[in-house]
Amino acid sequence: MVIDPVCKMEIDEKASQFKSKAEGKDVYFCCPHCKAIFDKQPSKYQVV
Repeated sequence: MVIDPVCKMEIDEKASQFKSKAEGKDVYFCCPHCKAIFDKQPSKYQVV
């Protein structure tokens, strides 16, 4: 399980359809809206 950095929702990275790369890491999202927000300003969010 991972945390969506935008909405802080806990999600299963294996089931997530929404993914980006940041700082060399895969980042997973609960929905396309959260992914779009992150992709506009990735430096605003902490990637773990």
